[in-house]
Amino acid sequence: MRETIHAKLCCAPAAAFSLAAALAFTPSSAFAGPKPDEVGRLSEDLTPMGSERAGNAAGTIPAWTGGITQPPANYSPGDHHPDPFASDEPLFRIDASNYQQYADMLSVGQKATIEKYADTYYMDVYPSRRSTSFPQRVYDMTIENGKTATLAANGEGVLNAAEGFPFPFPENAYELMWNHKLKYKGIGGVRYNNQIAPTPDGKYSETVIREELLGLYYKEGVTVEDINNVLLYFFQEVESPARLAGNILLVHETLNQVELPRQAWIYNPGQRRVRRAPNVAYDNPGTASDGLRTNDMTDMFNGAMDRFDWSVVGKKEMYVPYNSYKAHAEGIENDTFIRPGHLNPELMRYELHRVWVIEATLKEGMRHINPRRTFYLDEDSYQILLIDHYDARDQLWRASEAHCINYYDVPTFWSTIEAHYDLQSGRYVAQGFDNTMPVNTFNVEMAPAQFTPQALRTRGRR
Repeated sequence: MRETIHAKLCCAPAAAFSLAAALAFTPSSAFAGPKPDEVGRLSEDLTPMGSERAGNAAGTIPAWTGGITQPPANYSPGDHHPDPFASDEPLFRIDASNYQQYADMLSVGQKATIEKYADTYYMDVYPSRRSTSFPQRVYDMTIENGKTATLAANGEGVLNAAEGFPFPFPENAYELMWNHKLKYKGIGGVRYNNQIAPTPDGKYSETVIREELLGLYYKEGVTVEDINNVLLYFFQEVESPARLAGNILLVHETLNQVELPRQAWIYNPGQRRVRRAPNVAYDNPGTASDGLRTNDMTDMFNGAMDRFDWSVVGKKEMYVPYNSYKAHAEGIENDTFIRPGHLNPELMRYELHRVWVIEATLKEGMRHINPRRTFYLDEDSYQILLIDHYDARDQLWRASEAHCINYYDVPTFWSTIEAHYDLQSGRYVAQGFDNTMPVNTFNVEMAPAQFTPQALRTRGRR
């Protein structure tokens, strides 16, 4: 099956791609387990992450040669990461006048965004740079995971894996989504994940959100069996505006959320008490988002997958946000970013890359405000780059984009800005604005004791 996927899908022209391909790759038929006999391919025709090492036949996607292996000379630790491709010029622009000629390589959401904002929205396409890289330890452990890792029952957990991508030879949507959820992001650190939700005419205020994260899965020598089913410890405090300041969210993100649902607590400064928060999951509204994003849209997707049926549609070449260093640059003020209906396209960069396409369809008897969603995952990092969200009428509702960079001091490939466009209301919410704030830290190890309800109570009352 592995050879079939690469031969028939990875290298197929975009026009040959269709939903019919999903029939061969439904998760119900493909919980196939580890591939110890194939790990040699991760240093041959595949990258250490499991993506195709070769470029495409047209030469428009280059071969992966290791990604960014060292920071540029003008980088100092603690900097907002200088653009290593600053001299690149756009190859062409996709806009309302010509997008139909590129339609096979655009998502439904991208085309709808261009159509809705025909006078102001466009996509500048740059040379493709396969910049993704990870520490050698992640590569080594991904090889080991390829020999041992398996999905837990119903795909809602991972067994016999540690530190690296669990499934370098993905055969179903669950394995691909777990590669996204378990992508290396450092052991832990602090970030400002500031959020803006403009009105349709572009008026806005910023919500300043400080977050702390601890991921013991990434600690050297730790396995999934060692972490007591806690994948991630997460602490989030709203610092402004004043009406929201002091609200704190604490989450223990469980590895298997069917076995043990996500554990969450909130601290309200007005009440000065800690309460359990069982609704911080699925389609409940995200913090201060004006209902424009759901909890499971954080990091494009997180949490349990049990409400949906998941299938791999295939792999194709698409124009996706990539190497978005202009959007990450230090000192950019919010007024430069925010436009009515969408972010400023001058700050965005799109490239041609191969992506996995996954369809999630609501199971009978389950509820979610988005009964269908289509996810587009970068082949090199498994980062979700685009999502199409549909409403109960099966009409496109929202389109999401993750504008990512290689944080080459770590290294890892992750979003710097996420934008979620509500194409029905004309509003959007975007988060990750840290251009005037301290840049993310990644390998600052904290202790689980800092992420307990008692610690939340103590920190909230300071």
